[in-house]
Amino acid sequence: MLKVGLTGGIGAGKSEVSRLLASYGAVLIDADRIAREVVEPGTPGLRAVVDAFGPEVLAADGSLDRPRLGSIVFADPDRLAVLNGIVHPLVGARSAELEAAAGEDSVVVHDVPLLTENGLAPLYDLVIVVDASPETQLDRLVRRRGMSEEDARARMAAQATREKRLEIADVVIDNDGPLDALEPRVRTVWEDLARRAAANDA
Repeated sequence: MLKVGLTGGIGAGKSEVSRLLASYGAVLIDADRIAREVVEPGTPGLRAVVDAFGPEVLAADGSLDRPRLGSIVFADPDRLAVLNGIVHPLVGARSAELEAAAGEDSVVVHDVPLLTENGLAPLYDLVIVVDASPETQLDRLVRRRGMSEEDARARMAAQATREKRLEIADVVIDNDGPLDALEPRVRTVWEDLARRAAANDA
């Protein structure tokens, strides 16, 4: 088994790279998706969040009101630490379960937006960083996602710098160009990962 950490700044194209890798046969473990699953209605995770932040973080249907919770935690580092203390262990445990269920010769790709920020690189056999220039990121966020330039810049500033991400990269996938230029690059990386996984299993 080859354990791969995949990360990249907002707007760099990480989601597209993870989609391509999964289409080639990677076992994809998406930290963001798991983070949503572990606080769905009826889960111990949601109960713990409500215990910590009060019932006002629930929407009318009993699900987590993410914008409401976000407005509480992103303005207060201590409250954010409380939330992370609830969610991160649950995400880690579920990720470990999914990894354990993968075959011995699998390439397991952990899609982790905050891999750099949380110092998680040592958990993986190698780290792939999807890289794009800040100008490209900004353009994609404003043009494709409809963000205001101010909001896009704030989100980019809240993440690790491009230099910090590149420091931990074993493999860099350049995604500064058009989408059709990305696929051949990702396929080449996949072929290398598959070879490494087979060697690890040998």
